[in-house]
Amino acid sequence: MARGFGRLCGALAGLLALGLAGGPAGAVVGGRAAPEAAASSVMVLSSNGGVCTGIVVAPDAVLTAGHCVAARAEHRVHYKDEAGTPVLAEIAARALHPGYDAGAVAGRRRSIDLALVRLAAPLPARFVTASLSAAMPRAGERLTLSGYGVAAPGDARSTGTYRSVDLGVIEPHGPSRILVWLGAGPGGASACHGDSGGPIAAGTSALAVSAWVAGKACGGLSQGILLGPQRAWIDRTLSGWGLAARWQAD
Repeated sequence: MARGFGRLCGALAGLLALGLAGGPAGAVVGGRAAPEAAASSVMVLSSNGGVCTGIVVAPDAVLTAGHCVAARAEHRVHYKDEAGTPVLAEIAARALHPGYDAGAVAGRRRSIDLALVRLAAPLPARFVTASLSAAMPRAGERLTLSGYGVAAPGDARSTGTYRSVDLGVIEPHGPSRILVWLGAGPGGASACHGDSGGPIAAGTSALAVSAWVAGKACGGLSQGILLGPQRAWIDRTLSGWGLAARWQAD
């Protein structure tokens, strides 16, 4: 474990120096900086250089996209302590949704791209457990997508600032009732690399998790996995860890 953690630290050292040491927290292309809204979000990092966003659902548990932690690599949750020093928190347990399919995009198959991770120790008290929503969005509704990804395609230096953007729902849930699709905003505002696992929210409650963005350059459609249809799995997994999510009252 110590050797694996050392490899992770070495692989992430350049990333931390570029983007994580100077800002309060990742980025949405075309979005607005929203560090005040980052109290329920963290970064999920992997030793292969991957960067994702995660939603705090319990003091020691994070909900994110399945592809963010499915790879055979070392993973850590990143945040900053009160002095601004980067912390790489160890993950004690991981649960991929049984409907997650790593080859779904290439094979054009359905995938429920969700995962839960449990930390070896609770996050600092300043983190707030996110409110989750089982609501089904309506076409034309405006939702807020947030994350720690890049502010512009290929700009790794912009990773590390939490950003949000309001986008319109163009497809409420699809025939499978597991997805929500968001259209690009003005100037191509959308999710981008590093925003996977971040919240798609109605008001103050997350109703979906960002999972995919159209095109290699971002600026297109953004896709999220709706939480309502997966509530039983989320609750069952957290209950097995002695935890519980905070769901918005219906």
